[in-house]
Amino acid sequence: MNSPHTIIVINPGSTSTKLALAADEELVKVDTIRHPAGELGRFKSIWEQSGYRLELCRQWASAQAKQCSAVVAMGGLLRPIQGGTYLIDDAMLADARANLQGEHASNLGCALAHELAHFFNCPAYIVDAVSVDEFDALARYSGHPLIERRSLSHSLNIHAAARRAAAELSLPLQKSAFIVAHLGGGVSVAPVRHGRIVDVNDASSDGPFSPERTGGLPLQPFIRLCYSGKLAEKEMRRFVMGTGGLVAYLGTNSADEVERRMASGDTAAREVFEAMAYQIAKEIGAMATVLCGRLDAIVLTGGLANSKILIAWIKERVDHIGRVIVYPGEDEMRSLAQGALRVLRGEEQPKTYGGV
Repeated sequence: MNSPHTIIVINPGSTSTKLALAADEELVKVDTIRHPAGELGRFKSIWEQSGYRLELCRQWASAQAKQCSAVVAMGGLLRPIQGGTYLIDDAMLADARANLQGEHASNLGCALAHELAHFFNCPAYIVDAVSVDEFDALARYSGHPLIERRSLSHSLNIHAAARRAAAELSLPLQKSAFIVAHLGGGVSVAPVRHGRIVDVNDASSDGPFSPERTGGLPLQPFIRLCYSGKLAEKEMRRFVMGTGGLVAYLGTNSADEVERRMASGDTAAREVFEAMAYQIAKEIGAMATVLCGRLDAIVLTGGLANSKILIAWIKERVDHIGRVIVYPGEDEMRSLAQGALRVLRGEEQPKTYGGV
């Protein structure tokens, strides 16, 4: 019997770095290293944190394994690429360091994996980066040629949920059609045709509001606010991504907290929470038109899918469109490990970023 493939998984976030050790499909160990604000305050940028985070990753990994088959990390805001598992190369590292499509902690993933793979003398990969772009041509139109719609989404969980649903329904992924709604701190709603994300709202600036983000806003009032002098550019960016949504309306990004308020009779909390469900359902309905209404299922996933109240409200509005499947949580660490595992087993060929 062959030994299991040992894989180290790295998922850097704004205030933490998640790490996991996988043996084939099993996550043997999962930890989250928290980075106190005082520690991160020493660094002026995300990339200045790389050495600090790398040393913590190396200490953790060396305590878990003496050797490994691969290191895999969350991909960041890279250039537009097809979905899949990519071998980390110099071109990817250069684009990540340049913060090509924006500065985000996930940009560190490929660099941390690359360095740790040197330590273990094994290959390093990313899987389904945030910048996965599989758009149909019509999906790129915004309404003005100076602004093209971007494909930036929770693609890792969207692809993983589509694969899981196809397996559950005994469908070949290449012949399936789903609407996948990732419901988390941001909301991404995507029509996934034959395993490809052919359209999706940009969760940083479009679609439904979420616990921390405004989603799409009425343009004329937004333009007026931008030029009002009340908020600087950095504050405007926080306005739409960080302090919008539930935070703006209710002062919290916690669905559990909102539900506790609802249970105590807070009618304002109930209306805001239901409005979020309303906007999510409306986006699902819109994306169903991309598939001409012919779909195998609607898949609801992400942290907010744990809310039975929210899911019930969404189902009430969309179950006439198709069957609804719910996969609560994200399971990003397992999805990253599985992406590397498919390559290690020869089920997929790794893609080359520099050749894109």
